[in-house]
Amino acid sequence: MASSVATGAPAKQHRVSTLVLAAILAVGIVFVLKYVFHYYLNYNQQGFIPYWSVRGWLMLHITSGMVALLTGPPQFSTWLRQRYLKFHRILGRVYLIAVGLGSAAAIGLSFSGISPWSFEFSLFCLAVAWSTCGAMAYYAVRQRQIQVHKEWMVRTYIVTFGFVSFRVLNDMGPTSHLQPGLARADVFVWACWVMPLIAAEVIMQLMKMRKPVRTAL
Repeated sequence: MASSVATGAPAKQHRVSTLVLAAILAVGIVFVLKYVFHYYLNYNQQGFIPYWSVRGWLMLHITSGMVALLTGPPQFSTWLRQRYLKFHRILGRVYLIAVGLGSAAAIGLSFSGISPWSFEFSLFCLAVAWSTCGAMAYYAVRQRQIQVHKEWMVRTYIVTFGFVSFRVLNDMGPTSHLQPGLARADVFVWACWVMPLIAAEVIMQLMKMRKPVRTAL
């Protein structure tokens, strides 16, 4: 009886985590279809207003961001990592390269002078946070600090998903009606990653503190 309960709990946890990751991936796909593909389908000055002069940075940013958004969830699948470790590593490299390129492009966009300085500064800080989390995840795995690597990958994807969170806050629900619009966008560029990152940090630290501490005899 105890054995069946012990084996049932991990199986249930696996199913729940799989559903959560699938849901996140589904949201990412919907976001790409709604907000990204039209740039590829309308590659002209009218479709890129007001970013036609910096379309190179923009295309690099949205393409890299799309790759990171869609390759991120499989990285957190224990099942995939255990059975297809080589694929997990390759996908991880693709993900971190996309984060690096997307961050560089976001920094380029933040110095374009097209948007108000407050929005561009917020975008710059978002890009710095994105690239920093990605760099720390890469450094941790190179040092074979796997648990630390996992934590930084979580942080990196939270910032990656911030682009989705921004659209949800800015374009949907009651928050989309807050005025003035420019101030709303400035605030949400911060809120889309700072608040989820704080929440995740609290959860990860609580999980650590609840683990039993082994004391030396």
